[in-house]
Amino acid sequence: MNRRNFLKTTGLAATATNLPVWFAEELMAQPSVPTPKMKNDRIGLALVGCGGRGKGVARVASSYGDMVAVCDVDDQQIDSAKEYWPKATGVKDFRKVMEMKDVDVVICGTVDHWHTLVSLAAMKSGKDVYCEKPLTLYIDEGKHLVKEEKRSGRILQTGTQQRSDPNFRLACELVRNRRIGKLKEIDVYLPAGQRDGPFEAAPIPTGIDWDMWQGQTPYVEYIKERTHLYFRYWWEYSGGTMTDWGAHHNDIALWATGFERSGPVSAKGSPLIDMIPRGFTASSEYELEYAYPNGVIHRCRSTTANAWNGYVVNPFGQQHGVRLQGTAGWIWVTRGAIESSVPEILTEPLPSNAERLYASNDHMKNFIDCVRSRKKAICDAEIGHRSATMCHLGVTAVRLGRKVEWDPKKEKYKGDKEAEAMAKLPMRKPWDYSMI
Repeated sequence: MNRRNFLKTTGLAATATNLPVWFAEELMAQPSVPTPKMKNDRIGLALVGCGGRGKGVARVASSYGDMVAVCDVDDQQIDSAKEYWPKATGVKDFRKVMEMKDVDVVICGTVDHWHTLVSLAAMKSGKDVYCEKPLTLYIDEGKHLVKEEKRSGRILQTGTQQRSDPNFRLACELVRNRRIGKLKEIDVYLPAGQRDGPFEAAPIPTGIDWDMWQGQTPYVEYIKERTHLYFRYWWEYSGGTMTDWGAHHNDIALWATGFERSGPVSAKGSPLIDMIPRGFTASSEYELEYAYPNGVIHRCRSTTANAWNGYVVNPFGQQHGVRLQGTAGWIWVTRGAIESSVPEILTEPLPSNAERLYASNDHMKNFIDCVRSRKKAICDAEIGHRSATMCHLGVTAVRLGRKVEWDPKKEKYKGDKEAEAMAKLPMRKPWDYSMI
C-alpha cells in the first residue's frame, strides 16, 4: 500500500499531508490490531444532546453500532435527530436513556453545563460515554468524573480529538524528546468570542423544557441567544472560547509539557474589552499567562486576525494554533499543518529509544476499541478533567483580572478564597447530583 492510499483508507488524508516522510512511514508500518468483538458486535448507542455537534459525532459513532435512543429537551432537536435514526426512541429526560438495557454507549453532545451530570449518570448506570469537550463547567465537577470512572471501570472519552491528530502527536513527541532543545515558552492563539447584545427576553418556544435546559444554572427568562450555538458565550453555561477552542489547543500544550495529568501552578489573566451590558457575558477578547513547575511560560491570547494590541502575534498566517519555543528552535502546529524554524527538527526521525506517546489516529475508533478491549481511552476522565481545569483556571484569572496560584496536586487555589469559590458553584435544585 502506498502512502496516499494508506492515508485515504485510515482517514488521515485531511490532516497528514504535511507529515514528514519518516513519520508517515511509521504510520503505514503500524500493524492492524484486530478489534475485540462484543457479544453481538453491534454497540447500542444513545445520543443525549441532539444539536449539530452531537449529531455529527453520533453519525461517526453509528458506523460502529445502532442508535437506540435520541434525547434532547427540545422537541425540534429530537425530530431532527430522528431524520437520521428513524428507529431510535425519542425522549426528553436523559435519565430514561440510562434505564435502557440495550444502550451500551452514551454520546453526550449537550450544552457544556450538562456534560458532567449526563456523563456521571451514564457511568453509574453501567454505560460507557463519549463526552464532548469541555468535560466540565467548573473544576470540582471533574473530580467526580475521575472518581466515578475509577470506581465503575467504565470507559470515558473526552472529545478533545486533536490528541488523535498525527500532526499534534508528532509535535508533542518532538518536544518531549527535546528536538527543539529545552522547552521554554508556549504561545496558544484562540479565536475571539462573540461580543453582542443587548438581548431581550422572549416567550419560551413550544416544545422546549426551558427549566431543564438551564439545569444547575440560575434560572433566568428565556432569551434565544442563550441557546444552541450561542450558549458558549455566557459564563453561566460555558467559558467562551477559552473552554471551546482552548480545550483543544491548551490540551496540546499540556501534552507537550508532560504535565497532562497535573497542570500549571499559576494563571494570570485579564479581559481586553468590555462586554455589552445585557449581552454575552464571557470575555470575547483576553490574554493569559500560565506558569509550570519547571518554569515554562505558556501564553494564551485571543485574536480575530493577525494583530493584537498593535503588533503581530501570529506570524504563521493562521487564526489559531500552538507555537512551542525551545532553546534550539520552534514548532508551530495547527489543524492540517506543522512547521518548524529548523527543517531537520521535523525531517530527522526520532531514535528507537525515544519517548513515544499514546498513538491514536481516529478519536471515535479509539473510543470504540477501548469499549471493546476495556483499555483506557486516549482522553480519559483525568485527561479531560486536567485540560478543562487549565481552561477554568484561565477563566477565573480573566474574570478576576489578576493572577491566581494553583496547587495541581491538591487541586486547590493557594490562599485565595475568591478564586476557590469559583471552583465549585452552587447547583440549582433539583438539577444537582441527587438527580442521578
